[in-house]
Amino acid sequence: MTSALWQTTGLLILSNIFMTFAWYGHLKYHSGRAWWIAALISWGIALFEYLLQVPANRIGHSSGLSIAQLKILQEVITLAVFVPFAIVIMKEQPRLDFLWAGLCMVGAVYFVFRGEGNPK
Repeated sequence: MTSALWQTTGLLILSNIFMTFAWYGHLKYHSGRAWWIAALISWGIALFEYLLQVPANRIGHSSGLSIAQLKILQEVITLAVFVPFAIVIMKEQPRLDFLWAGLCMVGAVYFVFRGEGNPK
C-alpha cells in the first residue's frame, strides 16, 4: 500500500470518528438539550471532521484514487467506525445483519479496486 493511501486511510478513520460523534453522539450526550444546541455542538465537532476529510480526499485523489474508490473506502471506514460506536457507546445490540452489511462492503471494495493495479 502506498504512503498516500495510508495517509488517506488514516485521515479518513480520524475524520469518521469525529463524524460519528457529530451525527450520533448528541443522541446520548445532549438528548436533554434543545435540538439547536445539539446541532451547534454537532457542527463544532463536524468542523474537525472536515479538517481531516478534505485533505484525505485531496491526497487520495492526487495519488491516483478515483472518486468511486474514495467513496467506497469512506463507506467501509464509516461502517468500521460506526458499528463499534453503536455497540460500545450507544449500547445497541449487535445483530447478524451488521456482519452481512460488512460483507457487502468488502465486496464493494473488491469490485471498485480489482484489476486496476494503480487506481485511476
